[in-house]
Amino acid sequence: MPSGNPPEMTNGPDRPPRPKTPATWTGSPRQATHPARCGAGPAATIWLVRLKVSELLIGLSAVGDLGRGLEPGHAARTCFIGCRLARCLNADDDTVRTVFYVALLQHIGCIAHAHDTVSFDRGRTIEVNAAADRTDFSRPADILSTFLAEVTEGGDLVTRLRLVIPAARMVRVVDRTSCEVAEATARRIGLSAEVQAALRQMNEWYNGKGGFLGSKGDAIPLASRIVLAAFTVSIFDRLGGPDAALRAAKSRGGKMLDPAVAAAFVREGRRILEELASGDVLGSLPAAEPVPRFQVDAAAVDEILIAIGEVVDLKTPFTHGAAGQAFRFAGQAASGLGLPEEVVGQVRRAAALRDIGKAALANAILEKPRPLTEADREQVRLHAYHSERVLSRCEPLSAEALLAGMHHERADGSGYHRGLRGSAVPMGARVVAAADALIAMTQARAYRPALSLDEACARLTGGGALDRDAAAAVVAAAHGSAPAHRRRLPAGLSERQVEVVRLVAEGLTNRQIAERLVVSPRTAEHHVQDIYLKIGVASRAGAALFAVEHGLL
Repeated sequence: MPSGNPPEMTNGPDRPPRPKTPATWTGSPRQATHPARCGAGPAATIWLVRLKVSELLIGLSAVGDLGRGLEPGHAARTCFIGCRLARCLNADDDTVRTVFYVALLQHIGCIAHAHDTVSFDRGRTIEVNAAADRTDFSRPADILSTFLAEVTEGGDLVTRLRLVIPAARMVRVVDRTSCEVAEATARRIGLSAEVQAALRQMNEWYNGKGGFLGSKGDAIPLASRIVLAAFTVSIFDRLGGPDAALRAAKSRGGKMLDPAVAAAFVREGRRILEELASGDVLGSLPAAEPVPRFQVDAAAVDEILIAIGEVVDLKTPFTHGAAGQAFRFAGQAASGLGLPEEVVGQVRRAAALRDIGKAALANAILEKPRPLTEADREQVRLHAYHSERVLSRCEPLSAEALLAGMHHERADGSGYHRGLRGSAVPMGARVVAAADALIAMTQARAYRPALSLDEACARLTGGGALDRDAAAAVVAAAHGSAPAHRRRLPAGLSERQVEVVRLVAEGLTNRQIAERLVVSPRTAEHHVQDIYLKIGVASRAGAALFAVEHGLL
């Protein structure tokens, strides 16, 4: 048996508006169940036994694209190029399989650092990420003219020079957080140790002068080196065509890129890019995964989808763990309403993934302490549309796509993004909407404190545009979902350290933690470093994801 992923396991009329946004959706969405039927009867797509993980991750990889400021489908393009490059290098099937999954998850963690860098990029993480992808960080002139020009929004040279040292620090935070969260997500999905290790070293440079680990040369996993090259040439192919991609490979070989991998692209790149341009990458990519292909049962699919939803929740400290919470509340409410078992599953999964479209929103909007402008509100309305479009790329999730896309529709037609009213919104979507509203009210925001659960439940059932039956069912589910008492704390943490983990997850600095706990800053720093060592992370987002996964929040 190969040492990569496990063998096949036997466990068991969309009319969205065209958004004016940097994210450009190309191609047709997968066929989905009609909104009138979705959540109220048999779904068009039924899978009850097992599912290829690639069928999910190829479509869901667009979440990382949105967070990175790339067009949806860029991760899929990188995956295609990477697998072809691996074959050109005569890599074995295990390496190709690792390349396949690393390319799809390469940027899933880039969403997680948005809050940590908000003071540097002023909440414009998506635009700054996109500029970073175009920058050759081995050339100081390019850093000033490309990356720092975007950070300062066209500021003069003196302004840019003042940010050189802060920018270097920020890049290390970004690299560490992105790789750490991607690695943890691969583990939660059940991908191989090789995939996890390659994701951790995804941003390391061949010459040892990039990344946060300082790995160099062949100490970096081959899959990491291949995917970094594939991503780089894909970026420049989209910017300037095959000639630009070939120039990027030549100029970065031996520095950022493995010279052997760069040389392979120089030899074969034009043919690979022509093949990519001539076909449907979403349709052809599943065949690139070597056999045996990684398959899971329905319960494992749910865990994968919650893991993806909880990565997007890391974008803001007040949303940590919301995907899993919505999964539970909406599922229990749908069951309590007597919806068919298959529909209950659709509702659960749609609730967990309802907000993945927020990957495309700037933290400057999500964390804004003042009232939103009309332009801000237009961007917020688009997150439901983006969620639907991402999920529509996953054929097995066609029913869930429509439910997630309708989680802000309201009975009186005041919702978005379609403005549906009354019976045009199926009961499944009404349940997801009620669960979303309850969870949002219990989360603190920059402009208001959180409500208690009792206060939020009273508001939810006190009338308004939400369906009364759905609201009542969600309230009943929320009151019956108290977590079980923990008998043993994970990773040898003490109760005090759990308290510190929660504060770290909230985004507090060491000084703020010290003030909250009435201890010295040195003591707070000691607690944080000891916790990081115990749980095996080195970033706030990594600690937050650990806390979510182990029910510590």
